Amino acid sequence: MNKLCSLLNLPDENTLFEKITRSFKEKITKWDYFVNWEKVIVNVMMFEKELNILNYLIGKPNLDQAAFELLREYPETIKAIPTLLAVRERDVDILIDNKEFRYKNIDFFQPYYTDNEIRGVVEFIMKTGFGSLIENKQVKNLVDYATGVEVGLDSNGRKNRGGTLMESLVEVFVAETCEKLKLQYMSQATSKRIKEKWNLEVEVDKSSRQLDFAINNKGNLFFIECNFYGGGGSKLKSTATEYIEMNRYWNKQGIEFIWITDGAGWKSTLKPLREYFDKADYLMNLEMLKEGALQKLF
Repeated sequence: MNKLCSLLNLPDENTLFEKITRSFKEKITKWDYFVNWEKVIVNVMMFEKELNILNYLIGKPNLDQAAFELLREYPETIKAIPTLLAVRERDVDILIDNKEFRYKNIDFFQPYYTDNEIRGVVEFIMKTGFGSLIENKQVKNLVDYATGVEVGLDSNGRKNRGGTLMESLVEVFVAETCEKLKLQYMSQATSKRIKEKWNLEVEVDKSSRQLDFAINNKGNLFFIECNFYGGGGSKLKSTATEYIEMNRYWNKQGIEFIWITDGAGWKSTLKPLREYFDKADYLMNLEMLKEGALQKLF
């Protein structure tokens, strides 16, 4: 019988699995999930001076000529232009002949620009459509505009913040349990850190292996991995398969493995989760942590 069944006084494994799968959380979104404002402001401040100089171009007639003259006088402003088009690269290759497949390279971070290279940058501004935007005063201030661009780019980081958010939620329960039971734990645990802090040897399958949490219970190690899946997909199946092997790998070293996972994404992908459940001892979700499952385990 699954070890958790006995700890939680449940009659059988089916009851435990049903308990887990019926109490998944739909969302764990917190206030700081939406935008990393510190990162946004830092990215804008990097080019604030240059963006303020480029503000001179807003509403200018004959924009291409005005832009050439401004960039020629202040070539350092060219490095701020990629941000205005939500580009992170230092240079871009533009397809200018779709029969011969010839490209034009524009480098925004050159130490020096010839007049011809500056004309290439002006051409980039005009032909990407950004020129008409500022010529028609549809943008009032490029610093404010760049802030909006950075907010949009930062939305790509929400997936990573979702993973970090799950770790922060789990750590609340890990820290509370360890404090009450006088256990030691570490987050982002590696074999090197475990050896240095607890003088315990751990053989890892790859040098970059890092566990979300490691708990030291009087010399007995427990490793915890946690994740949250708001939506389904192949990632859930591959994670379950990976953790079956991970559980086996740690168990061979006398280390207990705990997988804490949650999210509505599992509701349509129960088969791989059940496969893990049948081959491992410890599968938990956030609701079980709330009910004290970790304290009962230790």
